Amino acid sequence: MNFYDSQKITTILESKGYQLQDSPDKADLVVFNTCNIRDKAAHKVYSDIGRVNKFDNKKTIAVVGCVAQAENSEMFKKNHAIDIVLGPQSYHLLPQMIKDLEKKSKLINTEFIVNEKFDYLSEQHRPQGISSFITIQEGCDKFCSFCVVPYTRGPEYSRSIEAISKEADLLTSKGAREIVLLGQNVNAYQDLSLNKVKRLNHLIENLSKNENIKRIRYTTSHPINMNKELIDCHADSSKLMPFLHLPVQSGSSTILRKMNRKYDSNFYKEIIYKLKKAKPSIQISSDFIVGYPGETDKDFQDTLDLVDEMKFTQSYSFIYSSRPGTKAASESDVTPLHIKKERLKILQEKLRNIQLKFNKGFCNKNIEVLIENKSASNPEYFFGRTPYMQSVYIKSSNLKDGDIKNVSISTCNHKSLYGSC
Repeated sequence: MNFYDSQKITTILESKGYQLQDSPDKADLVVFNTCNIRDKAAHKVYSDIGRVNKFDNKKTIAVVGCVAQAENSEMFKKNHAIDIVLGPQSYHLLPQMIKDLEKKSKLINTEFIVNEKFDYLSEQHRPQGISSFITIQEGCDKFCSFCVVPYTRGPEYSRSIEAISKEADLLTSKGAREIVLLGQNVNAYQDLSLNKVKRLNHLIENLSKNENIKRIRYTTSHPINMNKELIDCHADSSKLMPFLHLPVQSGSSTILRKMNRKYDSNFYKEIIYKLKKAKPSIQISSDFIVGYPGETDKDFQDTLDLVDEMKFTQSYSFIYSSRPGTKAASESDVTPLHIKKERLKILQEKLRNIQLKFNKGFCNKNIEVLIENKSASNPEYFFGRTPYMQSVYIKSSNLKDGDIKNVSISTCNHKSLYGSC
């Protein structure tokens, strides 16, 4: 989503006469689009600003996104070089704020005005590539005890199917062949612009009518929003890829309750079983938080057991990161860091082995790959992805971006497949 927003910000500024530079030392304006999900990401922006200031302390520096929303005017106190602080729902105001700096030295806007943002951004389009993002939903009403998203992105808000379809038409006219639908809770999507509520499955059905769209994906989903209609859509839609990112966070029902995830381990597993019954070929990826406050050895073992049962073919896993203002930040956390690191190592090794085994199953076989681009590091290879989101490097001299090719896989590692056609 930050990549999508950065593209939109770039387009807005280009429409006002700015030119994108390949290095901050050449720029008059530097925009930091920030994420506040983890503590490391939030702190990194300040060190990055320091590095930019070494080039020229006369640059205009704007900090936008979720860190800007969360820290607000405190950012000016932490680093005097910052000129603009702008929340993630107000990007369209950036050009005017830059202009207003002529009258005032520091400017801030962290209001939640998503409808105005999307009305404006829908007019701004920049080619993204063969696989292109569209934000269809923002915000969160779930209030998981570890998460800052409800405070930085605001309540759940969905765009209309009409607006999304128009954006998809423009992206495909500029070469996109795969559309990735984005949202903090993307499967909570609902279009209320008409008399009848339209949900994510209706949007997918609508986009599938676009002949230029060859593949559709969506991320990130919440388990409690995986309704029957959306599960059936995986069975019925030929363009919806058989791969779903469905974060579980923990395999322990005790920890899930503390996280306020609104489901237990059995509920999550039942959703996966329903998906696999509807679409037997579907593969699942997930997110995991290790070392959540109060996590015991048994809780961690429950997570390992869930992984063994579900066989996640891709995953993201992290040690719990306390976020100021969340409920979990006030909970007692007595587990030593070295224990958390050891648990993460064990979990990641298990997840890596499952992913490697899954990838090895494609060796000496053919699979359809959407060609995205020529490899920047090695021009003898093209890069593409399988329906299961596996990265594929294809040795060839005559492939075309946007083609779907039957690729013969010869070898792999846990991250990528390698082949030819």
